[in-house]
Amino acid sequence: MIASLFTLVIANRYADDLVVDDYYREGLAINKQLKLQAAARSRALTAEFRQEGRQLQVTLEGRVDAPQLRLLLSHPMDSSKDLAVPLQLISPNVYQVRLPEALNGRWHWRLDEGATSAWRLDGDHLF
Repeated sequence: MIASLFTLVIANRYADDLVVDDYYREGLAINKQLKLQAAARSRALTAEFRQEGRQLQVTLEGRVDAPQLRLLLSHPMDSSKDLAVPLQLISPNVYQVRLPEALNGRWHWRLDEGATSAWRLDGDHLF
């Protein structure tokens, strides 16, 4: 009986929200993401990552003219490790950043030109 009450308290206090309050706005955001991903495909954009210690280099294939890109790195198990870093252009289609610490394991990534980007690349990479 006591264990049941304790379980009920834990379930109520730490329950996950499964239903989005504003599903219409959430749907619009998903549609925008899909359009940005389609724009990246139409530009034939692909990204290749190379890491040496804390130095991360991203080489792009396709048409990009931005002097700086935004890279969002999401750790699949620990959101406190998530990073948003600016990549600086160092040569045509090659961008680089010095990370706070070297990346290890599998990470989700998103690459774009910033808040007003016309395209977006997403993926997973094993560092």
